[in-house]
Amino acid sequence: QVQLVESGGGLVQPGGSLRLSCEASERIFSTYAMGWFRQTLGKSREFVATSNWVDNRTHYADSVKGRFTISRDNAKNTVYLQMNSLKPEDTAVYYCAAGGWSAVRYEYVYWGQGVQVTVSS
Repeated sequence: QVQLVESGGGLVQPGGSLRLSCEASERIFSTYAMGWFRQTLGKSREFVATSNWVDNRTHYADSVKGRFTISRDNAKNTVYLQMNSLKPEDTAVYYCAAGGWSAVRYEYVYWGQGVQVTVSS
């Protein structure tokens, strides 16, 4: 049973923007913090951002701070990742995850299937 469904990836030019969406089941969305990670070929999955459902606290990786914004729509059980001023080094498969409010991959219990984001001219 698919618990997290991502959408919104694609190809964008450097400096452009994309918004990723991740819809979760109500149970997961109301229980866990929601986060985003990304992974490129040959590298480990790295933390991007997380949002706490209790008080909407957010935390970002230094590499995306000031450019990416994570947000939640509680009515839609959906978490978003707004990505602005995109750089070629942001190219990766982006994963939505649900779990502890943490930057540590292993704190997350549920994972989406991943969406490709490619930043290239």
